[in-house]
Amino acid sequence: MTHPHFDYLVIGAGAMGMAFTDTLLSESDANVAIVDRHGRPGGHWNIAYPYVRLHQPSSFYGVNSVALGSDEKDAMGGNQGLYELASASEVCAYFERVMQRRFLPSGRVQYFPLCDRDASGTIRSRVSGEQVSIEATKIVDATYMNVTVPSMRRPRFPVDPQATCIPLNGLGHLEHAHDRYIIIGGGKSAMDACLWLLANRVSADDITWIMPRDSWLIDRANIQFQGAFYEPNVLGRTAQLEAIASSETIDGMFAALETHGQLMRLDPSVRPSMYRCATVTRLELEQLRTVRDVVRLGRVTRVGGHEIVLEHGTIPTSPDSLHVDCTADGLPQRPVVPIFAGDHMTLQSVRTCQQVFSAAFIAHIEAMGGDDATKNQVCGVVPHPDNDIDWLRVTLASMRNQIMWQQDASLRGWLANARLDGFSRPQSEPQADSPALKAARERTRSAAPATMTKLEALLAQA
Repeated sequence: MTHPHFDYLVIGAGAMGMAFTDTLLSESDANVAIVDRHGRPGGHWNIAYPYVRLHQPSSFYGVNSVALGSDEKDAMGGNQGLYELASASEVCAYFERVMQRRFLPSGRVQYFPLCDRDASGTIRSRVSGEQVSIEATKIVDATYMNVTVPSMRRPRFPVDPQATCIPLNGLGHLEHAHDRYIIIGGGKSAMDACLWLLANRVSADDITWIMPRDSWLIDRANIQFQGAFYEPNVLGRTAQLEAIASSETIDGMFAALETHGQLMRLDPSVRPSMYRCATVTRLELEQLRTVRDVVRLGRVTRVGGHEIVLEHGTIPTSPDSLHVDCTADGLPQRPVVPIFAGDHMTLQSVRTCQQVFSAAFIAHIEAMGGDDATKNQVCGVVPHPDNDIDWLRVTLASMRNQIMWQQDASLRGWLANARLDGFSRPQSEPQADSPALKAARERTRSAAPATMTKLEALLAQA
């Protein structure tokens, strides 16, 4: 059985594949086949831990043409006072709705769930075994970012039979209490695990947090650009540029960014060496700081029945302790490859830690046409960060892209109207800039060249 020819074959119906396809439908007359191994769209959201929420406001997540959530503020919890964060179930339902009510009714999308595509290009159903040959002008890899959640793999360290070790997905299915909860990992998943335990009345004194690396953190209030948040956050971004431009050392730069509230850390006495765009609120940070038993002895090499062996020492444990594996690298660093390469496209980020925006922007550039070299120049890849020095790299790369885009009137117009561009004032809130905002914009224009030069100089020191 051979299906008709498609303009695009998108591999992966995760967030990036959905955002790319949505913009392509809006801005071209292309037809698209989408192949995905999951039974419904949403990618890793289908197997994420059940209590996870977006790390950014729902208002600029998903696809460009369909709003996610109601743009309300949370009235309680750690995100109180800030714009809503969709839950995993809300995100999955949202992508299902986009597929069923927008993509498929358009008549220009065919969807192949629970299917794999082999090296020869054949689509094979995981359910029936049926094989389908699909021809497409362009193949779009929407899986290259390789998003991973803990339930997708076994722990990377051996676990003795006496010990109990679960992925953090299992916390929501506990059958009894444990004497101690040992959280393994220093990233956002580990933070979510600690916050979940605290919210479920586990004493902070009963939690051990094994943290191989401390992380620089983003205050989630700083990525709210709606309503009353808009002006202070624009002013904050200006202060960030000026802090970088005036810094002489990397340590001095991070100290200045912390002073200006642009970055935070768990322990003021420990210099973070990790940066992966993790966001927390100041209330959540206060809660995390109540966990006093933080172990900084490197990575776990073995979990035994009575001791945990780490790179730089051991700590005691017990058969009744629950070890929670939060060590999966959610967005591992991948080699940078050209996004546009003849009949293949590889979706990657073109703005720091903004995957869905990036996919939509790439689709817009593709719909505009032009040669691959020009399109690749406009879509400079911004790799996902891992360590503190990567903060400089991704900030510099994002600035280069943003300055280039702002020099093009058509791109400025697209960005101004893109729902997924969460760092512009929403079109629903038109108003004149205040004198302070006008001054900040002028300071930003003045500081940008010096900031980029300073970032290059600081990177040369690293």
